[in-house]
Amino acid sequence: MIQKLYKRKITDEIIKYFESKEIIVIYGARQVGKTSLLRHLIENHIKKNVFYFDLELPNLLELCNQGTESVFKYLIQKGADEKNKIFLIIDEIQYLDDPTKFLKIMHDHYPALKLIVSGSSTFEIKKKFKESLAGRTINFEIYPLNFEEFLVFKNKEYRLNKENGETINKELIELAEEYIRFGGYPKIVLENSEEKKQAFLGQIISTYVRKDIRDLGNIRNISSFNKLIELLASQSGQLLNVLEISNTLKINRETVLEYLDLLENTFIIKRVTPFHKNLRSEISKNPKIFFLDTGMMHLLWLKEFPKVIFGNSFETFVFLELMKAGKKINFWRTTNKQEIDFIVKDKEMYAIEVKLNFQNADNRNLRFFSEIYKCKTATVGLKGEKRGKYIWELIGEI
Repeated sequence: MIQKLYKRKITDEIIKYFESKEIIVIYGARQVGKTSLLRHLIENHIKKNVFYFDLELPNLLELCNQGTESVFKYLIQKGADEKNKIFLIIDEIQYLDDPTKFLKIMHDHYPALKLIVSGSSTFEIKKKFKESLAGRTINFEIYPLNFEEFLVFKNKEYRLNKENGETINKELIELAEEYIRFGGYPKIVLENSEEKKQAFLGQIISTYVRKDIRDLGNIRNISSFNKLIELLASQSGQLLNVLEISNTLKINRETVLEYLDLLENTFIIKRVTPFHKNLRSEISKNPKIFFLDTGMMHLLWLKEFPKVIFGNSFETFVFLELMKAGKKINFWRTTNKQEIDFIVKDKEMYAIEVKLNFQNADNRNLRFFSEIYKCKTATVGLKGEKRGKYIWELIGEI
């Protein structure tokens, strides 16, 4: 059975660059849907004079490593029309011996070709891509599904905005709880069986997180690396204390930092830095850590999907919705432990307090911060009597 191809939100942004000369580069972790996105672009937006190379296939990898001339001859032999734009889609570009040289020559010497390439890790691509590609690429990051995409994949038709009625919001709360428990990897969202969801996501963790990333970073102390991932999963939404982690796991500080860089560049975690205006009372050291998928976070932390939603899982969900909406995110914390979960700067600045249960919200810190910085404020929750906004209402507002 042919799997249905769902449209991702980033599609419209990518299409804008079809007529430009730049190489379109799509980054993302394994299994987040890069190949499906490329297939959607081919079948729904490019349609003709398009050629797809998966570099996990040895014959196509060997062809590309032979050089650009061999590739161009191959395309012509396969029926490419030189009089019109030829789209060449290359999946897993990082497998090439020298992707920089290949892409540079293609860009500079084959004007009829429009290249769209994908890669599974910025870590490996940064190692292989050189600065000589500067100005020749336009880059897009693809993540697990956001909540709106999750609804599309579940064939649920909703318009997410602040005009939703109470009944609609109740339905959305149930769906948000499902999304938070299992996360946004497309294969997991499309699978109905909880047992199979756990098996499939466990497979992604064992192959991508525990093996591919480990091999990529040439990590020798496998046990410490695995313990670090599990520890970080339990701390999503919390301040990151590298020294404390170093002492707990008995590995040196530099190694911890190296592992954190590796996990961030392979789309497993994200570090969020504090907001400050150099007031002496504002802490400006430790970042916060967030996992980029709540389902993966739960399996690494709890070894199963939770039956109820935890506060840090909900905060991670809110962070991911803001991040995937393209917002610049910080948090705020003072020396006397006043804290605001998220400071978002776009056209306007918002201070956002996150509480799973609206009743537990305390707006004193929001009021204090807004008096100093003259910004808008919002409380985001999911349960209890509504005394703020749901995240789908806030996203539409900011």
